[in-house]
Amino acid sequence: MLHWAATFFVIAIIAAIFGFGGIASSAAGIAKVLFFVFLVLFVISLLLGRKPAAS
Repeated sequence: MLHWAATFFVIAIIAAIFGFGGIASSAAGIAKVLFFVFLVLFVISLLLGRKPAAS
């Protein structure tokens, strides 16, 4: 399975070299946005989930 993942990664790099760099750049931008949204939601869930139990 790892071999196939590496093969498709190399194919993606070759496709980017042959002119699909704009699409790769857009995908990287979207991934960056999603990563920061994940971080914000993760921090919020940590802060709201750490309430001490009422006695």
